[in-house]
Amino acid sequence: MNLSSIRAPKKANEKKKRIGRGMGSGMGKTSTRGHKGQGSRSGSRLMRGFEGGQMPLHRRMPKRGFVNIFRVEYTVVNLNSLATLDETTITPEVLRQRGLVSDKRALVKILGDGELSKPLTVQAHKFSKSAQEKIEKAGGKAEVIRLHHHEEHTQTKKKSSK
Repeated sequence: MNLSSIRAPKKANEKKKRIGRGMGSGMGKTSTRGHKGQGSRSGSRLMRGFEGGQMPLHRRMPKRGFVNIFRVEYTVVNLNSLATLDETTITPEVLRQRGLVSDKRALVKILGDGELSKPLTVQAHKFSKSAQEKIEKAGGKAEVIRLHHHEEHTQTKKKSSK
């Protein structure tokens, strides 16, 4: 391949169609809009998905599913990743500093995948049963961090309404 064999891609040298520039442009009078009709007038702009008055596809499709607005999402951390940290007390802040948890408002749940050889004090919002057993078996403590006041309030409200 050399400079003499290089060619511009197709359509690269074509001039842009200049609409509304009079009769000499080859697109005079109606400027490619045709005669009469919805798209011929100025200010005509149709919404995305408009199908000429026919019921649009996104409205013909049935609604599906359910979104639980009370769902609580947890960021999960396994015991084998805790074992690699050289800390005795592990909190969500420590996990954030070490890059195991990215979101600073995330709730942390510890799962029991892996083994612990040294005793650790682990603070998290939730623990799986196996994780709690393994932490205590290694001589450590699993401390549950209480939820925020707002979440506590909604939970007590649910209990009192029963």
